[in-house]
Amino acid sequence: MTQTFNTFLVANRGEIALRIMRTARRMGLETIAIYSPADSAAPHVRFADRAVALDGSAAAESYLSIERVIAAALESNAQAIHPGYGFLSENPDFARACKDAGLIFVGPDERAIRTMGSKAAAKALVEQAGIPCIPGFKGGDQSDDAFVQAAGEIGFPLMIKATAGGGGRGMRLVRKADALKGELDLARTEARAAFGSEELILERALEHARHVEIQILADTHGHCIHLGERDCSVQRRHQKVLEEAPCPALTDDLRQRMGKAAVDAARAVDYVGAGTVEFLLTDSGDFFFLEMNTRLQVEHPVTEMVTGLDIVEWQIRIARGETLDLRQEDIGFHGHAIETRLCAEDGAFMPSTGPIHFWRPPEGDGVRVDSGVETGSDISPFYDSMIAKIIAHGPDRESARQALLSALDRTVLFGPQTNKAFLKTLLTSDAFASGQATTGLVGELSFEPVETDPDATAIAAVLVYLDRRRQAFEKAVSVSTALLDWSSSPLLPVRISLAEAPELRLTARGNGCYAIEMDGATKTVQTDPSDPMHFVVDGKRLRLDAALIEGEAVFVALEGRELRFRRLDGLQSGAQDGAQAGLLHAPMHGVVTNIGVSIGDAVTKGQRLGVVEAMKMQHEFVSPIDGIVAAIGAETGRQIASGAMLFEISES
Repeated sequence: MTQTFNTFLVANRGEIALRIMRTARRMGLETIAIYSPADSAAPHVRFADRAVALDGSAAAESYLSIERVIAAALESNAQAIHPGYGFLSENPDFARACKDAGLIFVGPDERAIRTMGSKAAAKALVEQAGIPCIPGFKGGDQSDDAFVQAAGEIGFPLMIKATAGGGGRGMRLVRKADALKGELDLARTEARAAFGSEELILERALEHARHVEIQILADTHGHCIHLGERDCSVQRRHQKVLEEAPCPALTDDLRQRMGKAAVDAARAVDYVGAGTVEFLLTDSGDFFFLEMNTRLQVEHPVTEMVTGLDIVEWQIRIARGETLDLRQEDIGFHGHAIETRLCAEDGAFMPSTGPIHFWRPPEGDGVRVDSGVETGSDISPFYDSMIAKIIAHGPDRESARQALLSALDRTVLFGPQTNKAFLKTLLTSDAFASGQATTGLVGELSFEPVETDPDATAIAAVLVYLDRRRQAFEKAVSVSTALLDWSSSPLLPVRISLAEAPELRLTARGNGCYAIEMDGATKTVQTDPSDPMHFVVDGKRLRLDAALIEGEAVFVALEGRELRFRRLDGLQSGAQDGAQAGLLHAPMHGVVTNIGVSIGDAVTKGQRLGVVEAMKMQHEFVSPIDGIVAAIGAETGRQIASGAMLFEISES
């Protein structure tokens, strides 16, 4: 049955809301955005034809509130809702609420979402269809004792998984029996926060396998096809980091067999719309069903780039009741595509929040950027840490890999820290470059933080000096620019104090030349008045990609790296951050979900003290020393600000 609609509400935010709206607008649909107070100035809100405000910045009060989202749709006279991914996209009650409200839900029906949204129910269904599954415990009895007994039968290592949802939430790898109960508690807490359900299952851990997923499309007329596979093996904390299409390990025969299994799984639940069936693939060529995602995937662009299809367009057309007029033999694959997720994380993979002072995504043939931010946007602690997806396409895998590396080098973000250096390490690793990456890759590599170097430090010192001079010049009543850096006597060195190099001495030599003393040596920096991004350091020509001074922060983008310095103007030389060996501060805004100790408790180095939830993930805090809990600055269930004291441990 054909269901026409021309007003289209996207029940999501950020890059995926923008991506969906662009296709909807191209198809002639009026687009409607929803937004929380934290997103009132977000790009997706301005892009939409209309927008409706939701109360509360927390996800539970806005994007996860079925009642408020449905009310927004009815208030705006929307006829259809696209859920995107995350939030309510795999909530069967939301699909039912849309139907009850007379709204067309762009996705599968309530039954399919509910069945495939439960890993236990999904595995039982696909096993009946003859699709192999990983041995494990499907739950039922959710007591610790039942899990302990099942774990003994399965053996270690094993995976704890939330039966609902995806995205790595509620998943824990357990290697030893004595860690099981603690990891069960964490998995339950994370699953409850993310999906509203504590139900868990256990699976045997297949380490060093490939994570391969098959994209399917199915219409209301019984037609179902697959669009090939994506290799999503490179993951950290069970969240995908790099994705590519096609999978380097698949033969045509294996692709055909896995594609058929995916279509069979979709048919088993009478699936309608776009969906993804995920498998683990061993090096022997055996594959096992993991789960089915009943929504659009984050990594769908790599499939679009190798097939030339717009998956969102097909979601909309199928929701209208149109026939899927593509046959399996019509689907061709052209070249190779790789996607990476640029996230707001520091070098320790902790969430990094705050305003984006400068954002410049890469451009170029074969490069696609899906983002929902711009210069001036704010990365809040309320939502996912992903800033943008950067995708590169080439005639072959190596071309795509090199294009993606080049695109990352051209990507500049000043503000929250990002995982760009981590992504480049992955892309240049031998295992990934050779197409041999498995789910164990991240654990096998060492990641070094981005370090400053003397050349960059010297340039930062000059930038600080020039900024000081600019401010002084603006306050002066009348000073000729010809007199800048001029003196009738020998010039005295000026102290430039950076947190990373507090004892710098800069001497202006005239004509844009500066001498910087550091660590017992002197570096010479020559500037170019006609090109403020061009420097010559000790005879070496360097060109900055970008530079910015924002408050105390000095940002320098140089040779594909983003370096940050902190000015200590007005502070004493060698000023410390006030950190003490036994003092733990919150590195991000978040909600305290667990306090595992009390004042006066004896703790050992590495012992878990508590858990903070930020950007939809649980972050454990452990004692840095052996000692006694002297103070606790947080309460379970309360918000905590970045920099706030969490625990103080005194030496015993």
